[in-house]
Amino acid sequence: MAFLEVHNLTKTFGGLKANDDISFTMEKGELIGLIGPNGAGKTTLFNCISGLHPVTSGRIIFDGKDITSLKSYEVARLGLARTFQVYVASGDLTVEENVMVGCFMRTRSPSQARARAYEILKDLNLHDLSDSMVSELTVAAQKRVTMATALGSDPKLLLLDEVAAGLNPNEIEEIMGTIRHVHEGLGATVMLIEHVMELVMKVSHRVIVLDSGGKIAEGDPENIANNPQVIKAYLGERYVREHGGEI
Repeated sequence: MAFLEVHNLTKTFGGLKANDDISFTMEKGELIGLIGPNGAGKTTLFNCISGLHPVTSGRIIFDGKDITSLKSYEVARLGLARTFQVYVASGDLTVEENVMVGCFMRTRSPSQARARAYEILKDLNLHDLSDSMVSELTVAAQKRVTMATALGSDPKLLLLDEVAAGLNPNEIEEIMGTIRHVHEGLGATVMLIEHVMELVMKVSHRVIVLDSGGKIAEGDPENIANNPQVIKAYLGERYVREHGGEI
């Protein structure tokens, strides 16, 4: 049995099929990239897996448990955490306090949550920002803080939704290093949505491609980069020309 199994997942909003009969599996320890054009259904898929949206049909199995009908907080308690495209933590809290919010998933003790938050911030090289207000941080720092907050719940599976969006090339390299550390150093299983193809192709073991709500391709980064259907739907000829089909 795979670590995560998505079977024939369909999600409709009225007459719109945001996700259409999507199936895939994920093994523990993998890092999978999820790509596709805007409106392809990527975030909706994350919302269904994490329990924010009830699925219309299909099944989701996580770590041997059927989570299809569970609420988001129930899914989180089982060890599945996620970030969002727009940072939603309170700007009225410090960085440390924001990370403590995630830590309270595993403890009711403020002192234990604070100690765990400090460990995470130190591990991600964010401890110098502990007393800073989130609203005062750069976008790049906020992206790393939202990852730290998600890690506070000690997730078995981490879903990252566009953590490189809006960053410059140097910041993208930095966030790429953070993702690799979370995956390789901390041992988290990771699935990420991203439009920054250089990041996706460099860190992913496999890439899943959605278009118009359905899965159109799945494979290793090199095969995906050379897949004619993916090129037509999303990557474009320019990407292929600039990268020569190589990762």
